[in-house]
Amino acid sequence: MQLSHFKTLWGHPGDAASAARLAVDAGFQGLEAPLPAQATQREALGHALAAHDLRWIQEICTAGSYVPRRHATVEEHLADFQQQLAAGRELGAEFANVMGGCDAWSIDDSVRFFAEAQNIAVGLGVTASFETHRGRSFFCPWNTVAILERLPELAVTCDFSHWAVVCERLPDTEWDSIERVAEQALHVHSRVGYDQGPQVPHPGAPEFADALAAHQRCWEAVWSSQQRRGLSTTTMTPEFGPDGYLHTLPFTGAPIADLWDLNRWIADCERRHFQQWSAAHDLKRQAV
Repeated sequence: MQLSHFKTLWGHPGDAASAARLAVDAGFQGLEAPLPAQATQREALGHALAAHDLRWIQEICTAGSYVPRRHATVEEHLADFQQQLAAGRELGAEFANVMGGCDAWSIDDSVRFFAEAQNIAVGLGVTASFETHRGRSFFCPWNTVAILERLPELAVTCDFSHWAVVCERLPDTEWDSIERVAEQALHVHSRVGYDQGPQVPHPGAPEFADALAAHQRCWEAVWSSQQRRGLSTTTMTPEFGPDGYLHTLPFTGAPIADLWDLNRWIADCERRHFQQWSAAHDLKRQAV
């Protein structure tokens, strides 16, 4: 199994072409971004991908931005999902990463949304992977597991940093849930959260070593499941971001770290981590 990294355009200050150049220089294999609304920007994204031989993961938020409209109905979420997913076929996404549903819904409403969304994706011939994200149906471990028990074919994007802040403890403390969700994991967002926030100031800081190790343990659970399921590639998007995630100094608002430096750091770290994990896995397999 190979590891592919995708550069998020969330927080990227430039255009698609500059993002593509940075991705290639950092050894990434693709970009993760929404389909631009304007035709000229869609054309620019498509050109940047083709010029640098990069793959694309389409980002979709249903019924709003990262936090959905509170009273949007299941039907409104589904209509929004279908429109965006269909439009994304223009650029040929490898798959769509979807922030879908609403945290305030009942389990039954969430199951109905995901079941119908999966049918839409199958009908369009596009794979959709649904993210563990605050404000959404997969906002916590327990609801996520309850939904997946009823939808065992649904693909999941694992961003465990959200669960760290929702649960106010590191995600590997809910190991049964991690292992269950890993069984349906397609994609990983490699941001490191901690008990009081979704993003540590720097994942390499020694004071957050426990948080990094906890997330890495969870990512290994995903890789182990994907290996057993026969996936040839695992995908990961380093997703340290802005919008209140990136720590800043009081009064001035100056960021305490460079966002792209953070994402390159975690990408390099996880390349090494994945190589070490793969080597250890091969040794175990040979010993059996």
